[in-house]
Amino acid sequence: MIIVDSLTKKYGGFTAVDHVTFRAEPGRVTGFLGPNGAGKSTTMRIVVGLTPASSGTATVLGRRYADLPNPGREIGVLLDASAQHAGRTGREILTLAQRTMRVPRSRIDEMLDLVSLSDEEAGRRVRDYSLGMRQRLGIATALIGDPEALVLDEPANGLDPAGIRWMRDLLRGFADRGGTVFLSSHLLHEIEVIADDLIVIGSGRIVASGTKGELLASAGTYAAAAELAALANALTTAGHTAEMSLCGLRTDADAGQVGRLALAAGVPLTELRPADSAGLEEMFLELTKDDAREGDAA
Repeated sequence: MIIVDSLTKKYGGFTAVDHVTFRAEPGRVTGFLGPNGAGKSTTMRIVVGLTPASSGTATVLGRRYADLPNPGREIGVLLDASAQHAGRTGREILTLAQRTMRVPRSRIDEMLDLVSLSDEEAGRRVRDYSLGMRQRLGIATALIGDPEALVLDEPANGLDPAGIRWMRDLLRGFADRGGTVFLSSHLLHEIEVIADDLIVIGSGRIVASGTKGELLASAGTYAAAAELAALANALTTAGHTAEMSLCGLRTDADAGQVGRLALAAGVPLTELRPADSAGLEEMFLELTKDDAREGDAA
């Protein structure tokens, strides 16, 4: 379990993380969402002991990272796959991790097999790796100590669709075996597919958190009709929202309410469903709009 309580980080007069509180539970994948500069990476760096907090606490399995006797055996970390020593081979990097954590040497080949790096690839210098290969090596390094928790910053970067599916299955399996997975990503669809719980941060503060089901339910309902203006009017007259798009609208009314209002207004519906992915994206953009930079929404 990872517990963050009233965590704050200030750089001079700038507050990067502002009284952030959340939990990442065992047996669950917790997705950490937020635009660039919102405080995601700073929070993760504090959790794994790379950046000191100005106030508040962050504990892993009940202790601060700095107090863990052999951190790699407790928590696996991948914050930047490109930060690995470019002049070493993949096998050398795993060997150093194996020796540092004092785990059996057999773990090296086990991890290479797990992340699908061949003997030939393991013998290459990391400078010759693609970003996807560096991600796989980073995951192998994070897992070599057989930790109980994982902290991963953008682990799907550089992976092709098959690699993303592999990563998803790997992390899902880790959580299903009782592990704690805490990961950030800007790929909302991937977070939606794998995460059990979601935490949204904006301007250094938590702006939303809960189970995926709770947050998706709050995203509302999507409806389409030939007479969208009439449907929107029926919804707003009844006190509901009606956000128009090219093909339909999103409303805070549930599907049953939309259906009844459409019937009463004589508006045939062509589509009616939970907002789902589109709702998660719109909710994310709405909650973090104060952090959005020009062009981010694209």
